[in-house]
Amino acid sequence: MTRDEDEAGPFVVFANFLSDLAVDLEEGEALATWAQQAPRKAWLLRAGDVLVTPVPLSREFLRYVYGLTGVAAGDVSIVEVPAPRTRAVPLADAVRAAGLVRHVRDLARDRGAALLPTALDASAVGFAREVGVTVHPYPTVDDAAAALRASMLLNTKAGFREVAEQLGMRVPRGRVCRRSEVARVVREFLRSHERVVVKPDRSAGGHGMRFLARGELAEGADPALDTVGGPQGVWVVEECLDVAHSVSVQLECGASGTRVLFSGAMRTAHGAFTGYVSPLPADCARAAGELEDWGTRLGRHLSALGYAGPFGLDALVTGDGEVFASESNIRRTATTTPYAMVRRLTGVPQDTRPAWSVAKGRSRRSLGFAEVLKRLEEHGLAFDPARAEGVVPYADAPQDGRSWRYAVIAGAGDADGLREQEARLAAALEFEGR
Repeated sequence: MTRDEDEAGPFVVFANFLSDLAVDLEEGEALATWAQQAPRKAWLLRAGDVLVTPVPLSREFLRYVYGLTGVAAGDVSIVEVPAPRTRAVPLADAVRAAGLVRHVRDLARDRGAALLPTALDASAVGFAREVGVTVHPYPTVDDAAAALRASMLLNTKAGFREVAEQLGMRVPRGRVCRRSEVARVVREFLRSHERVVVKPDRSAGGHGMRFLARGELAEGADPALDTVGGPQGVWVVEECLDVAHSVSVQLECGASGTRVLFSGAMRTAHGAFTGYVSPLPADCARAAGELEDWGTRLGRHLSALGYAGPFGLDALVTGDGEVFASESNIRRTATTTPYAMVRRLTGVPQDTRPAWSVAKGRSRRSLGFAEVLKRLEEHGLAFDPARAEGVVPYADAPQDGRSWRYAVIAGAGDADGLREQEARLAAALEFEGR
Protein backbone atom coordinates (compact mmCIF):
# COMPACT_ATOMS: atom_id res chain seq x y z
CA MET A 1 0.00 0.00 0.00
CA THR A 2 1.10 3.58 -0.49
CA ARG A 3 0.52 4.69 3.10
CA ASP A 4 -1.69 7.70 2.54
CA GLU A 5 -2.34 9.92 5.53
CA ASP A 6 -5.70 8.32 6.27
CA GLU A 7 -4.45 4.74 6.01
CA ALA A 8 -4.86 2.53 9.03
CA GLY A 9 -1.85 1.36 11.00
CA PRO A 10 0.41 0.69 12.74
CA PHE A 11 2.44 -1.74 10.64
CA VAL A 12 5.34 -4.11 10.89
CA VAL A 13 7.07 -2.95 7.69
CA PHE A 14 8.66 -6.21 6.57
CA ALA A 15 11.46 -5.52 4.08
CA ASN A 16 11.59 -9.05 2.66
CA PHE A 17 13.65 -8.38 -0.45
CA LEU A 18 15.06 -11.86 0.14
CA SER A 19 12.08 -13.64 -1.38
CA ASP A 20 11.40 -16.32 -3.99
CA LEU A 21 8.59 -14.22 -5.45
CA ALA A 22 10.72 -12.39 -8.04
CA VAL A 23 13.64 -14.81 -8.50
CA ASP A 24 14.64 -18.21 -7.13
CA LEU A 25 16.39 -18.14 -3.77
CA GLU A 26 19.40 -19.75 -5.44
CA GLU A 27 20.07 -16.29 -6.93
CA GLY A 28 21.51 -15.24 -3.58
CA GLU A 29 23.96 -12.67 -4.92
CA ALA A 30 21.26 -10.75 -6.79
CA LEU A 31 18.91 -10.90 -3.82
CA ALA A 32 21.59 -9.65 -1.44
CA THR A 33 22.25 -6.73 -3.79
CA TRP A 34 18.56 -5.82 -3.96
CA ALA A 35 18.29 -6.07 -0.17
CA GLN A 36 20.69 -3.14 0.15
CA GLN A 37 17.72 -0.96 -0.82
CA ALA A 38 15.82 -1.92 2.34
CA PRO A 39 16.61 1.40 4.12
CA ARG A 40 14.19 3.18 1.77
CA LYS A 41 11.36 1.53 3.74
CA ALA A 42 12.06 4.05 6.51
CA TRP A 43 10.09 6.60 4.45
CA LEU A 44 6.92 4.59 5.16
CA LEU A 45 7.26 4.75 8.95
CA ARG A 46 4.75 6.53 11.15
CA ALA A 47 4.34 6.59 14.92
CA GLY A 48 3.87 3.06 16.27
CA ASP A 49 5.44 1.28 13.28
CA VAL A 50 8.15 -1.37 13.34
CA LEU A 51 10.69 -1.82 10.52
CA VAL A 52 12.21 -5.28 10.10
CA THR A 53 15.22 -4.87 7.82
CA PRO A 54 17.91 -7.24 6.50
CA VAL A 55 20.51 -4.45 6.42
CA PRO A 56 21.42 -1.82 9.05
CA LEU A 57 20.36 1.82 8.73
CA SER A 58 22.81 4.58 9.61
CA ARG A 59 21.98 7.09 12.33
CA GLU A 60 22.58 9.96 9.89
CA PHE A 61 20.05 8.53 7.45
CA LEU A 62 17.41 7.94 10.12
CA ARG A 63 17.83 11.48 11.47
CA TYR A 64 17.39 12.76 7.92
CA VAL A 65 14.23 10.70 7.34
CA TYR A 66 12.70 11.63 10.68
CA GLY A 67 13.51 15.30 10.09
CA LEU A 68 11.60 15.37 6.79
CA THR A 69 8.69 13.15 7.83
CA GLY A 70 8.23 14.59 11.33
CA VAL A 71 8.42 11.19 13.02
CA ALA A 72 10.00 11.07 16.48
CA ALA A 73 12.75 8.44 16.73
CA GLY A 74 11.26 7.07 19.96
CA ASP A 75 7.88 6.45 18.29
CA VAL A 76 9.14 3.75 15.90
CA SER A 77 11.21 0.60 16.31
CA ILE A 78 13.93 -0.66 13.96
CA VAL A 79 14.77 -4.38 14.04
CA GLU A 80 17.98 -5.08 12.12
CA VAL A 81 18.29 -8.74 11.18
CA PRO A 82 21.79 -10.15 10.54
CA ALA A 83 22.05 -12.22 7.38
CA PRO A 84 22.96 -15.92 7.78
CA ARG A 85 26.51 -16.52 6.63
CA THR A 86 25.88 -19.68 4.64
CA ARG A 87 23.27 -18.84 1.99
CA ALA A 88 20.42 -16.51 1.10
CA VAL A 89 17.25 -17.28 3.04
CA PRO A 90 13.89 -15.51 3.29
CA LEU A 91 13.81 -12.67 5.82
CA ALA A 92 11.50 -14.67 8.09
CA ASP A 93 14.09 -17.45 8.33
CA ALA A 94 16.79 -14.90 9.11
CA VAL A 95 14.63 -13.48 11.93
CA ARG A 96 14.28 -16.98 13.36
CA ALA A 97 17.98 -17.74 13.02
CA ALA A 98 18.81 -14.53 14.89
CA GLY A 99 16.39 -15.38 17.71
CA LEU A 100 14.32 -12.25 17.09
CA VAL A 101 10.85 -13.73 16.58
CA ARG A 102 9.72 -13.10 20.14
CA HIS A 103 11.03 -9.51 19.99
CA VAL A 104 9.10 -8.79 16.78
CA ARG A 105 6.01 -10.53 18.21
CA ASP A 106 6.10 -8.41 21.35
CA LEU A 107 6.54 -5.19 19.38
CA ALA A 108 3.71 -6.08 16.99
CA ARG A 109 1.24 -7.16 19.67
CA ASP A 110 1.95 -4.13 21.85
CA ARG A 111 0.98 -1.93 18.91
CA GLY A 112 -1.78 -4.08 17.39
CA ALA A 113 0.18 -3.97 14.14
CA ALA A 114 -0.36 -5.75 10.83
CA LEU A 115 2.44 -7.05 8.60
CA LEU A 116 3.23 -4.89 5.54
CA PRO A 117 5.56 -7.02 3.40
CA THR A 118 7.51 -5.90 0.36
CA ALA A 119 6.61 -9.22 -1.31
CA LEU A 120 3.55 -11.31 -0.55
CA ASP A 121 5.19 -14.74 -0.45
CA ALA A 122 4.59 -17.93 1.53
CA SER A 123 7.38 -17.12 3.95
CA ALA A 124 5.86 -13.75 4.88
CA VAL A 125 2.41 -15.29 5.35
CA GLY A 126 3.88 -18.03 7.54
CA PHE A 127 5.73 -15.42 9.59
CA ALA A 128 2.51 -13.46 10.12
CA ARG A 129 0.89 -16.61 11.51
CA GLU A 130 3.86 -17.21 13.79
CA VAL A 131 3.88 -13.65 15.10
CA GLY A 132 0.08 -13.56 15.42
CA VAL A 133 -0.71 -10.63 13.10
CA THR A 134 -2.67 -10.15 9.90
CA VAL A 135 -1.11 -9.25 6.54
CA HIS A 136 -2.21 -5.84 5.32
CA PRO A 137 -4.64 -5.27 3.59
CA TYR A 138 -6.17 -8.76 4.05
CA PRO A 139 -8.80 -9.28 6.78
CA THR A 140 -7.21 -12.59 7.85
CA VAL A 141 -3.98 -14.49 7.30
CA ASP A 142 -6.01 -17.13 5.47
CA ASP A 143 -7.13 -14.47 2.97
CA ALA A 144 -3.50 -13.52 2.37
CA ALA A 145 -2.54 -17.18 1.92
CA ALA A 146 -5.31 -17.60 -0.66
CA ALA A 147 -3.75 -14.80 -2.75
CA LEU A 148 -0.34 -16.50 -2.96
CA ARG A 149 -1.20 -18.51 -6.06
CA ALA A 150 -2.00 -15.34 -8.01
CA SER A 151 1.08 -13.45 -6.82
CA MET A 152 3.43 -16.35 -7.59
CA LEU A 153 1.94 -17.04 -11.04
CA LEU A 154 1.85 -13.45 -12.27
CA ASN A 155 5.38 -12.72 -11.15
CA THR A 156 6.52 -15.18 -13.83
CA LYS A 157 7.06 -14.27 -17.46
CA ALA A 158 5.14 -17.34 -18.70
CA GLY A 159 2.22 -16.81 -16.33
CA PHE A 160 1.94 -13.18 -17.34
CA ARG A 161 1.99 -13.94 -21.07
CA GLU A 162 -0.90 -16.40 -20.68
CA VAL A 163 -3.05 -14.01 -18.63
CA ALA A 164 -2.18 -10.97 -20.77
CA GLU A 165 -3.38 -12.72 -23.91
CA GLN A 166 -6.59 -13.79 -22.12
CA LEU A 167 -7.21 -10.17 -21.12
CA GLY A 168 -6.66 -8.82 -24.63
CA MET A 169 -3.27 -7.18 -24.15
CA ARG A 170 -0.85 -6.92 -27.03
CA VAL A 171 2.33 -8.89 -26.28
CA PRO A 172 5.51 -9.52 -28.33
CA ARG A 173 5.56 -12.71 -30.36
CA GLY A 174 7.16 -15.34 -28.14
CA ARG A 175 7.27 -18.88 -26.86
CA VAL A 176 7.64 -20.51 -23.45
CA CYS A 177 10.13 -23.38 -23.30
CA ARG A 178 12.47 -25.37 -21.07
CA ARG A 179 16.14 -24.44 -20.87
CA SER A 180 17.10 -27.42 -23.06
CA GLU A 181 14.83 -26.12 -25.84
CA VAL A 182 16.02 -22.49 -25.82
CA ALA A 183 18.70 -22.85 -28.53
CA ARG A 184 16.27 -24.46 -30.99
CA VAL A 185 13.57 -21.86 -30.34
CA VAL A 186 16.07 -19.00 -30.62
CA ARG A 187 17.25 -20.24 -34.02
CA GLU A 188 13.66 -20.58 -35.18
CA PHE A 189 12.84 -17.02 -34.15
CA LEU A 190 16.00 -15.60 -35.70
CA ARG A 191 14.86 -16.83 -39.08
CA SER A 192 12.09 -14.23 -39.04
CA HIS A 193 13.43 -11.65 -36.56
CA GLU A 194 16.72 -9.76 -36.53
CA ARG A 195 17.04 -10.03 -32.74
CA VAL A 196 15.46 -11.97 -29.88
CA VAL A 197 15.41 -11.57 -26.12
CA VAL A 198 15.66 -14.60 -23.84
CA LYS A 199 14.16 -14.22 -20.35
CA PRO A 200 14.22 -16.48 -17.29
CA ASP A 201 10.67 -17.25 -16.21
CA ARG A 202 11.19 -15.88 -12.71
CA SER A 203 13.39 -12.81 -12.81
CA ALA A 204 13.34 -9.12 -11.94
CA GLY A 205 15.25 -6.00 -12.91
CA GLY A 206 16.54 -7.60 -16.09
CA HIS A 207 18.46 -10.26 -14.14
CA GLY A 208 19.50 -13.13 -16.41
CA MET A 209 18.12 -11.66 -19.66
CA ARG A 210 20.03 -12.23 -22.92
CA PHE A 211 19.75 -10.37 -26.22
CA LEU A 212 20.83 -12.29 -29.33
CA ALA A 213 21.13 -11.07 -32.91
CA ARG A 214 21.06 -13.07 -36.11
CA GLY A 215 24.49 -14.65 -36.65
CA GLU A 216 25.56 -14.49 -32.98
CA LEU A 217 24.56 -18.08 -32.19
CA ALA A 218 26.82 -20.59 -33.94
CA GLU A 219 25.24 -23.71 -35.43
CA GLY A 220 24.98 -26.37 -32.76
CA ALA A 221 25.91 -23.99 -29.94
CA ASP A 222 23.76 -23.12 -26.94
CA PRO A 223 23.15 -19.55 -25.77
CA ALA A 224 25.30 -18.63 -22.77
CA LEU A 225 22.31 -18.50 -20.42
CA ASP A 226 22.55 -17.46 -16.81
CA THR A 227 22.06 -20.06 -14.07
CA VAL A 228 18.62 -18.63 -13.26
CA GLY A 229 16.05 -21.40 -12.90
CA GLY A 230 18.56 -24.25 -13.01
CA PRO A 231 18.93 -26.89 -15.75
CA GLN A 232 15.17 -27.61 -15.92
CA GLY A 233 14.06 -24.01 -15.63
CA VAL A 234 11.42 -22.32 -17.79
CA TRP A 235 12.46 -19.56 -20.18
CA VAL A 236 10.65 -17.23 -22.57
CA VAL A 237 12.01 -16.42 -26.04
CA GLU A 238 10.52 -13.27 -27.60
CA GLU A 239 11.05 -11.15 -30.65
CA CYS A 240 13.18 -8.12 -29.79
CA LEU A 241 11.10 -5.06 -30.63
CA ASP A 242 12.33 -1.71 -31.87
CA VAL A 243 11.83 -0.13 -28.45
CA ALA A 244 11.66 3.64 -28.11
CA HIS A 245 10.44 3.67 -24.50
CA SER A 246 10.06 1.24 -21.59
CA VAL A 247 7.04 2.30 -19.53
CA SER A 248 5.01 1.12 -16.58
CA VAL A 249 1.86 1.82 -14.65
CA GLN A 250 1.52 1.15 -10.93
CA LEU A 251 -1.88 0.30 -9.51
CA GLU A 252 -3.55 -0.97 -6.37
CA CYS A 253 -6.30 -3.53 -5.80
CA GLY A 254 -8.60 -2.62 -2.93
CA ALA A 255 -12.11 -3.03 -1.61
CA SER A 256 -13.36 -0.28 -3.93
CA GLY A 257 -11.73 -1.76 -7.03
CA THR A 258 -8.51 -1.12 -8.94
CA ARG A 259 -6.96 2.32 -8.63
CA VAL A 260 -4.25 3.77 -10.88
CA LEU A 261 -1.52 5.34 -8.75
CA PHE A 262 0.97 6.64 -11.31
CA SER A 263 2.70 5.86 -14.58
CA GLY A 264 6.11 6.67 -15.93
CA ALA A 265 9.04 5.78 -18.15
CA MET A 266 11.73 3.36 -17.03
CA ARG A 267 15.37 4.02 -17.64
CA THR A 268 17.08 0.78 -18.63
CA ALA A 269 20.47 -0.55 -19.70
CA HIS A 270 20.54 -3.89 -21.56
CA GLY A 271 17.05 -4.62 -20.24
CA ALA A 272 17.95 -3.86 -16.60
CA PHE A 273 16.10 -1.20 -14.59
CA THR A 274 18.29 1.82 -13.78
CA GLY A 275 15.76 4.54 -13.02
CA TYR A 276 12.29 5.99 -13.52
CA VAL A 277 10.59 9.29 -14.33
CA SER A 278 6.94 10.13 -13.68
CA PRO A 279 4.61 11.18 -15.18
CA LEU A 280 5.18 9.80 -18.66
CA PRO A 281 7.31 12.18 -20.78
CA ALA A 282 5.52 13.97 -23.61
CA ASP A 283 7.03 11.77 -26.33
CA CYS A 284 5.36 8.64 -24.93
CA ALA A 285 2.42 10.12 -22.98
CA ARG A 286 -0.09 8.81 -25.52
CA ALA A 287 0.67 5.27 -24.25
CA ALA A 288 -0.93 6.14 -20.89
CA GLY A 289 -4.52 5.36 -21.89
CA GLU A 290 -3.82 1.86 -23.17
CA LEU A 291 -1.40 1.17 -20.32
CA GLU A 292 -3.91 2.16 -17.65
CA ASP A 293 -6.70 0.23 -19.38
CA TRP A 294 -4.60 -2.93 -19.43
CA GLY A 295 -3.54 -2.39 -15.83
CA THR A 296 -7.15 -2.02 -14.73
CA ARG A 297 -8.09 -5.24 -16.52
CA LEU A 298 -5.24 -7.02 -14.77
CA GLY A 299 -6.35 -5.56 -11.45
CA ARG A 300 -9.87 -6.94 -11.88
CA HIS A 301 -8.35 -10.34 -12.70
CA LEU A 302 -6.15 -10.22 -9.60
CA SER A 303 -9.05 -9.18 -7.38
CA ALA A 304 -11.10 -12.12 -8.67
CA LEU A 305 -8.22 -14.38 -7.60
CA GLY A 306 -8.20 -12.85 -4.12
CA TYR A 307 -5.19 -10.55 -4.45
CA ALA A 308 -5.20 -7.13 -2.76
CA GLY A 309 -2.47 -4.50 -2.68
CA PRO A 310 0.01 -2.88 -5.08
CA PHE A 311 1.15 -4.19 -8.44
CA GLY A 312 2.76 -2.94 -11.63
CA LEU A 313 2.42 -3.56 -15.34
CA ASP A 314 5.41 -2.96 -17.61
CA ALA A 315 5.21 -2.32 -21.34
CA LEU A 316 7.32 -1.40 -24.36
CA VAL A 317 6.54 1.41 -26.79
CA THR A 318 7.94 0.96 -30.29
CA GLY A 319 9.27 3.68 -32.55
CA ASP A 320 5.91 3.94 -34.31
CA GLY A 321 4.02 4.29 -31.01
CA GLU A 322 2.60 0.77 -30.67
CA VAL A 323 2.40 -0.52 -27.07
CA PHE A 324 3.25 -4.11 -26.05
CA ALA A 325 2.73 -5.47 -22.52
CA SER A 326 5.92 -7.15 -21.26
CA GLU A 327 5.48 -8.30 -17.64
CA SER A 328 3.64 -7.76 -14.37
CA ASN A 329 5.11 -7.29 -10.90
CA ILE A 330 2.65 -8.36 -8.22
CA ARG A 331 4.43 -6.79 -5.28
CA ARG A 332 5.82 -3.48 -4.09
CA THR A 333 8.16 -2.51 -6.92
CA ALA A 334 11.28 -0.33 -6.98
CA THR A 335 9.04 2.71 -7.53
CA THR A 336 6.19 2.06 -5.08
CA THR A 337 7.99 3.26 -1.95
CA PRO A 338 9.65 6.28 -3.62
CA TYR A 339 6.19 7.29 -4.88
CA ALA A 340 4.81 7.06 -1.33
CA MET A 341 7.74 9.15 -0.13
CA VAL A 342 7.14 11.80 -2.82
CA ARG A 343 3.44 12.07 -1.99
CA ARG A 344 4.22 12.31 1.71
CA LEU A 345 6.92 14.97 1.36
CA THR A 346 5.01 17.11 -1.15
CA GLY A 347 1.59 16.77 0.49
CA VAL A 348 -0.17 16.90 -2.87
CA PRO A 349 -3.84 15.84 -3.13
CA GLN A 350 -4.66 12.25 -4.07
CA ASP A 351 -5.72 13.20 -7.61
CA THR A 352 -2.51 15.18 -8.28
CA ARG A 353 0.50 13.48 -9.88
CA PRO A 354 3.73 15.33 -9.07
CA ALA A 355 6.80 15.11 -11.29
CA TRP A 356 9.60 13.00 -9.85
CA SER A 357 12.37 10.66 -10.85
CA VAL A 358 14.61 8.07 -9.25
CA ALA A 359 18.04 7.07 -10.50
CA LYS A 360 21.50 6.01 -9.42
CA GLY A 361 24.72 7.93 -9.98
CA ARG A 362 28.29 6.90 -9.24
CA SER A 363 30.48 9.54 -7.60
CA ARG A 364 34.15 9.72 -8.54
CA ARG A 365 35.17 9.16 -4.92
CA SER A 366 33.61 7.73 -1.80
CA LEU A 367 31.28 10.11 0.08
CA GLY A 368 29.60 9.88 3.47
CA PHE A 369 25.90 10.57 3.97
CA ALA A 370 26.56 13.79 5.89
CA GLU A 371 28.87 15.04 3.13
CA VAL A 372 26.25 14.35 0.47
CA LEU A 373 23.64 16.33 2.44
CA LYS A 374 26.11 19.19 2.81
CA ARG A 375 26.77 19.29 -0.92
CA LEU A 376 23.05 19.29 -1.67
CA GLU A 377 22.63 22.29 0.65
CA GLU A 378 25.59 24.15 -0.85
CA HIS A 379 24.28 23.67 -4.40
CA GLY A 380 20.68 24.61 -3.55
CA LEU A 381 19.45 21.07 -4.25
CA ALA A 382 18.34 19.88 -0.80
CA PHE A 383 14.64 19.02 -0.67
CA ASP A 384 12.64 22.06 0.42
CA PRO A 385 9.19 21.20 1.92
CA ALA A 386 8.00 24.78 1.35
CA ARG A 387 8.61 24.51 -2.40
CA ALA A 388 7.89 20.75 -2.52
CA GLU A 389 10.96 20.11 -4.61
CA GLY A 390 14.57 19.09 -4.41
CA VAL A 391 16.82 16.02 -4.22
CA VAL A 392 16.39 13.22 -1.68
CA PRO A 393 19.08 10.51 -1.20
CA TYR A 394 16.40 8.01 -0.27
CA ALA A 395 18.23 4.74 0.39
CA ASP A 396 21.02 5.61 2.86
CA ALA A 397 24.75 5.65 2.04
CA PRO A 398 25.76 2.81 -0.31
CA GLN A 399 28.30 0.24 0.85
CA ASP A 400 30.92 1.56 -1.57
CA GLY A 401 30.18 5.21 -0.76
CA ARG A 402 29.82 5.90 -4.48
CA SER A 403 26.66 4.25 -5.94
CA TRP A 404 24.08 6.77 -4.75
CA ARG A 405 20.36 6.23 -5.22
CA TYR A 406 18.40 9.45 -5.26
CA ALA A 407 14.99 10.91 -6.00
CA VAL A 408 14.44 14.26 -7.69
CA ILE A 409 11.12 15.93 -6.94
CA ALA A 410 9.46 18.78 -8.81
CA GLY A 411 6.11 19.03 -7.06
CA ALA A 412 4.57 21.34 -9.65
CA GLY A 413 4.82 18.66 -12.34
CA ASP A 414 7.72 20.37 -14.13
CA ALA A 415 9.57 17.79 -16.26
CA ASP A 416 12.11 20.40 -17.34
CA GLY A 417 12.77 21.13 -13.69
CA LEU A 418 13.59 17.47 -13.09
CA ARG A 419 16.19 17.40 -15.85
CA GLU A 420 17.77 20.63 -14.64
CA GLN A 421 18.06 19.36 -11.06
CA GLU A 422 19.51 16.03 -12.23
CA ALA A 423 22.22 17.86 -14.21
CA ARG A 424 23.11 20.04 -11.23
CA LEU A 425 23.18 16.99 -8.95
CA ALA A 426 25.60 15.17 -11.25
CA ALA A 427 27.96 18.15 -10.94
CA ALA A 428 27.49 18.51 -7.18
CA LEU A 429 28.32 14.87 -6.41
CA GLU A 430 30.85 14.56 -9.24
CA PHE A 431 29.15 11.64 -10.95
CA GLU A 432 31.15 9.65 -13.47
CA GLY A 433 30.19 10.05 -17.10
CA ARG A 434 28.70 13.52 -16.80
